Amino acid sequence: MRKLRIRTYALIGLYVLFMLPWLFLIAARLAESGSLEFGDNEPLSRLQILAAVAGLLAAFFLIGLGMRKQLLTPLEKLGLAARRIGEDDWDVRLPDTRIAEIADVRDGFDAMVNGLRSSHRKQAELEEERRFVIAAVAHDLRTPLFALRGYLDGLEQGIAQSPEQMAKYVAVCKEKSAQLDRLVEDLFAFAKLEYSETETADSRVDLRLVLRKAIEGLGPLAGEKRISVISALAEEECAVRGDSHLLERAVGNLLDNAARHAPAGGSIVVQCRKQGDEIHFAIRDSGPGFGPEELHRAFEPLYRGEESRNRSTGGAGLGLTISRRIVRRHGGELAAGNHPEGGALLSGWIPAA
Repeated sequence: MRKLRIRTYALIGLYVLFMLPWLFLIAARLAESGSLEFGDNEPLSRLQILAAVAGLLAAFFLIGLGMRKQLLTPLEKLGLAARRIGEDDWDVRLPDTRIAEIADVRDGFDAMVNGLRSSHRKQAELEEERRFVIAAVAHDLRTPLFALRGYLDGLEQGIAQSPEQMAKYVAVCKEKSAQLDRLVEDLFAFAKLEYSETETADSRVDLRLVLRKAIEGLGPLAGEKRISVISALAEEECAVRGDSHLLERAVGNLLDNAARHAPAGGSIVVQCRKQGDEIHFAIRDSGPGFGPEELHRAFEPLYRGEESRNRSTGGAGLGLTISRRIVRRHGGELAAGNHPEGGALLSGWIPAA
């Protein structure tokens, strides 16, 4: 459909303004003499003049209706649509128009509505996730707190009388307090990544050094379960741009997940190499691997398989979520899978520096 410009209607309006004085002149001459003469032609009668004037007025009226339909009606509908959006009614569709300028306004309005609709949907999803996180956190904190209070009450009431019982109660209290510390730490890190608008530090980081430091930090847990950690890191530098502290947390979570799921006497393989313009890394454990449902939901906030949920070493179910968001913040990606020879495989990449 060919669109008209507002200047077309402006020219029509100027034409009308130009003709109005002539209409007044004709009316004055007609009132004075009762007829009009043009050169040697026959004079026009009053009836003919009135008919001509009526025709012109009808034309002006029709032009006014057309201008209202083409100009004012779309603007009124824009105002109505804006009020509906203000009432959270997003099912708004503006009609087509032949006026190019108004069509441009309509297209811009539609783009704005689509952006607001998308933002509103994301906000609703974030609010739903926030409520879910609060409910899950309350559940996860309640369990160790309840156990901690029970053992402390036992110590206070003298239920544990022998030194061995008292030592056991104290050990359980320390274990539960450590679990609470991990829960709070994971939740704080998740909230900081999810809702903070602070920019990621931009420095040159050798990912091999980050992985080696994380492997060293895994020592106590690996030693307790007699897990052997096999380091297969490239000899060449694997430099990326980013925040070394965040990257340490990301790979630390991955190694901690592997150590918790690897069986006693099992193994963990850590790999890192440069491939083209990307730094690829992978962590594989000798555990049972991901189940079908776990494979699809491994990175969901607060999701944990039943085996992990029942372990005292289990965190808040945010470790893998935090790791993936850190990797994505650095422009990369993290994926979960199962190795063909068995065990879980967490692999990812980050753009090379």
